[in-house]
Amino acid sequence: MILTSTVVMYGLMYLNTYALDHVFFSQTRMWMALYMGAMMAVVMLAFMLGMYSNRKANIAIFAGALFAFALGVGLVRSQTTIGDVAWMKAMIPHHSIAVLTSERANLSDPRVRALADAIIETQRSEIAEMESYMADIKANGDAAPGTDRATGN
Repeated sequence: MILTSTVVMYGLMYLNTYALDHVFFSQTRMWMALYMGAMMAVVMLAFMLGMYSNRKANIAIFAGALFAFALGVGLVRSQTTIGDVAWMKAMIPHHSIAVLTSERANLSDPRVRALADAIIETQRSEIAEMESYMADIKANGDAAPGTDRATGN
């Protein structure tokens, strides 16, 4: 049940992306789902502890969940497993959320609307740039050090 809920939580994290093509597998979101699922296991078992009399099993579940929680938080905070492409696959949905919320918010102050419009433009540009970099890295590998970011030269 906890594993299923964790997988569902991972998927739910993408509901606020602007476009379906902005959804990529994200290690960062996977680690976030891991620590949320782990904490859910602790909370659920704590509420239902009276239903389960096997003390050793309960301790093992608590210990395993706390380990998974610490592991997930550590991996999210350290970004140890995140390389160039994994980072962009996490950032594109993040930028997409900014597009969705900026475009659809009910903004009445013209300054705030202008800010939201600028955010939309910037985020869309950065999404396109990341998609281009991912395709280039897939086709050609990493760029040489000192390569111009915008032109590739």
